[in-house]
Amino acid sequence: MRFSSIGAALGAALLSLVAAVSARAQTADAIVPGEVVVMLRSTADLPGVLATHRLTLAGALGARPIYRLKIVGSTSVATKVSALAADPRVQMAEPNFWSSSPEARKRSVWAIGQAGGYTRQWAPRALDLAGAHAVTRGAGMRVAVLDTGVDGSHPALAPRLLPGRDFIGDDLDPSEEGVPGEGAYGHGTHVAGLVLLAAPAARILPLRVLDQNGLGSTWVVAEALLHAADPDGVPGTDDGAHVINLSLGTTRRTRLLDIAVELATCSDDDDDEPDDDYSDPGFNGDEERCDRHYGSVVVAAAGNGSSSTQRHYPAAEAAEGALSVAASTRDSAIAGFSNRGSWVQSAAPGAGITSTVPGGGYGVWKGTSMAAPLAAGVAALVWARNPDWKPVDVTKRLLDRSVPLCDTGIRGLHAAGAVLDFVPEPPACD
Repeated sequence: MRFSSIGAALGAALLSLVAAVSARAQTADAIVPGEVVVMLRSTADLPGVLATHRLTLAGALGARPIYRLKIVGSTSVATKVSALAADPRVQMAEPNFWSSSPEARKRSVWAIGQAGGYTRQWAPRALDLAGAHAVTRGAGMRVAVLDTGVDGSHPALAPRLLPGRDFIGDDLDPSEEGVPGEGAYGHGTHVAGLVLLAAPAARILPLRVLDQNGLGSTWVVAEALLHAADPDGVPGTDDGAHVINLSLGTTRRTRLLDIAVELATCSDDDDDEPDDDYSDPGFNGDEERCDRHYGSVVVAAAGNGSSSTQRHYPAAEAAEGALSVAASTRDSAIAGFSNRGSWVQSAAPGAGITSTVPGGGYGVWKGTSMAAPLAAGVAALVWARNPDWKPVDVTKRLLDRSVPLCDTGIRGLHAAGAVLDFVPEPPACD
């Protein structure tokens, strides 16, 4: 790592980073003013709903009857959502929530690391990546990283990147924006490096959905999720991500992200919600894609709330083919900062993790944002070994061949066990 040009400034910059992220993190889980998102029973109902409720169209999720709408006048978002929810033409109505990376929420920053610490750190041993890599390194797998963007010039990442997209700036350049020591700069690059640490032969689809402060809206995340599942918009082509990583979320439950995850994973099995009606012709593309078994595993960070009761969405939605991931330590325990409720399905290393950061360097970070991409990479290894599987088959194997962690009911992922289909030895606990 060569940080001589910025090393002297980094210490002072860390203070400004904390202040900047603190100010913006307070808006996480708030709502985007003047906006609502809806899912209608039919695309044909849109003009009538707009007229009845004094709304204007701001965006649509392709041909689907899912829309982002702006409120005309001074009516509050809560009042408008209540009125829409009572309209029989509306299946779902909610605010457009802000979402963020868990590290932005907790004002966590990365420290300078060394290139040698990337491959020699404790996480690969804890996951037994060497055992898995003896069979597969994830060739042919595509992993979408929905985050702050990725430094496409980083030597460790550049050869493995697919053409991406910036959903914040609405262009085709998903590069990170900002400067070292400010906001959440480096988060997406760090996450991408961890996917490749676990699955070094996979390809990364970088999609920028969070700004330099680690914030984005649930609408933008939903847009990117469905883009990742079908980048060219042609459901008959096999170009979608096999795995989608979400090192982000919100503590506000959101049906929009629940629906987007269900569509991406090709599952509408949700124990907590009534079945959604996907009969509108706008969902025909999703039906065709899923009939061809082009679904995606969705891996989501469980959040850094240090809580057994706080839920982090969409990780807490528990859709088939999706996986919620807590952070574990080198002692095979759940990290103190990690959420660890009964809704959390699995854990992966997330404490003191070295990965790529912008500028060609390496940094050390902690968080469930680090655990999720390691899990996403392991999912890619399992799918590469079993290419005819569906997303739910992959997540089932990951859980069936996991290991019990110490002092918790959450199980740690084990790459070799999942890839080679054996029951790993449990860790030694004091």
